[in-house]
Formats: sequence, structure tokens, C-alpha cells
Amino acid sequence: MKVGFIGLGNVGGKLAANLVRSGVDTVVRDIDQGAARGLLEAGADWADSPAELASRVDVVITCLPNPAASAAVLEAPDGVLAGLRPGAIWAEMSTTDAAEVRRLGELVEARQADAMDCPVSGGCHRAATGNISILAGSRRDVFERMLPLLTVLGQRVLHTGELGSASKLKVLTNYLATANLVSLCEAMVTAKAAGLDAATTFEAIRISSGNSFVHETESRVILGGSRDINFTMELVLKDIGLFQAMAEAADVPLEISPLLIRVFEDGRARYGGNEWSPNIIRRLEEATGVQVLAEGFPEQIVDDEPATTGYEVTTGGSNPAR
Repeated sequence: MKVGFIGLGNVGGKLAANLVRSGVDTVVRDIDQGAARGLLEAGADWADSPAELASRVDVVITCLPNPAASAAVLEAPDGVLAGLRPGAIWAEMSTTDAAEVRRLGELVEARQADAMDCPVSGGCHRAATGNISILAGSRRDVFERMLPLLTVLGQRVLHTGELGSASKLKVLTNYLATANLVSLCEAMVTAKAAGLDAATTFEAIRISSGNSFVHETESRVILGGSRDINFTMELVLKDIGLFQAMAEAADVPLEISPLLIRVFEDGRARYGGNEWSPNIIRRLEEATGVQVLAEGFPEQIVDDEPATTGYEVTTGGSNPAR
């Protein structure tokens, strides 16, 4: 397959780099051509428009910050739809709204092409190593065609059902990660205020029932001081807002979700939407006069599941097959 990749941000750039590094014939596009410099030096080709890119490839992947950006890239006069070839696949790797991805999918199918939503989960460090998880929503035959490419990009691949199902599950998992982050911030500030050592608290959580992926990644950058997880408060609000809308559409009366939205709306108002999401802890640090840091704490995230043993493909409801 010849692949076109649009959106070379924190996650997209790393995913595209995996394609190029793996020898996949790749054409790239971003509103900032500078974001493609390393990829072009590594052997990728450049497209001057999404339409040009789509006209040259078998698969078009978009990895963009919000649903509006995806719609613009597809529907603009020089957008993907203008150049998409019959039989091609559009793969939406953005975290987006399920109804919107289905709407755009209908436009793709009208061009006699196929659509898949395949958002990723696992953080930028796993995107960089090809060890990220991918949720894939599409017809089964489309999934089978895309599988060789998906296993270049990710270590765990789950076929979630019809187009749009993967987007629903992705916002659900991001909601859970956000709830975990906020509760960890409360736990760590409370521990520090109660006189506990921050590094010891981290290790106690890590080896106990309170441990989680979020703790082993985001707590590290909190204690180390950078608070840089390559994910902003604005993106958190986008994702948990999509989850809240999904619940409201299903008439589910949530209690924790609206509280998380209020917490991050307050964080955005205080620190700006481009502030790194782990700095939501500053609200509690400022309220208590406590700073949660551990001198010399290693921020490096050690991936304990290296992508060297093959990939894992799971069909919802069945046992994984290696």
C-alpha cells in the first residue's frame, strides 16, 4: 500500500515516522511544512494539498486535533474527497465524534472508497515506538485490508465493529484516563500535605492496587517537574466533552463527568488551553501551598511492553490471536 498521512502533530508525526522507518511508501501533508522536515529527509514525499495527496495513494490517514479540522481537510475544494480514488481507504486516526466520522464516511463511500475510524491510545512515547494500541471501526473486509498497515503502527489492534464504534470507545477511554489523572492529583497533594515523601508515595501507588497506566506516565512528569505529557487541557476538554455528549445522547445521567469538565474548564481559565494537562494539579497546589515535586525524580517513561514480540489482534468478544 502507498499511504498518505495528513496531520504531523505530537502523535501523527510519530505514527508517520513509523511508516517511513518501516519502508512504507509514504506521502505526507501538514499545514506546517516544517513539521514534515524530518520525514522528508527520511524518504517521505510531500503533497501540496490534501487532494493531491489522496490522488497518489491507496490509503489516506488523517490525525488531526478536532472534528472541525478533519471536516475541513476532507471537504475543502482541494480536500481529500476531491482527490480520493475509487477503492482507496480513508482512515481517521483522530479522536473525534462518532456521528461526524460516520457523516464523512458516507461522503467517502459516495466516492466508491471505504472508511475506517482507528484512533490510537497509549501516549506519545508508545506512538514513537510502534507499541501503541489501535481501535478500528469498519466493515470486517476493510479491517482485513488495513490490518497489515495497522500492525506497522501499533502493537495491539482491536476491531470494534462498525464505523464510528472505535471513536466512541476512544473518548470513553480518555474519559477514564482523565478521571484517573484528577484523582491522582488529589492523592499526591494530600500525601505531600500529610507529610509523606513524594517519591515514596509514587512507588507505593505503583506496587499497589492504586496503580495505573496514567500513574506510571503522568505522575512521573508531575514529580519530575516538567508536567509535559504532550497533551493539553484543551484536548482533554474536547475528549471528555465528546464523552459527555455521547452519554447525554444515550440518556445516561452521569455525575463524575460533569465535575471533570468543570475542573478542566477552571484549569483552562487559570492557565490557558495550551497548558499541559498534568498541570491541573496546580489548582490544588495553589489552594494548599504544597508543591508536589521529587528532586531528581526520573521522568523517563520506561515502556515495559516492548513491541518486539509480534502484534496482537483482537476481535471484540473473542480471545486475542497472536
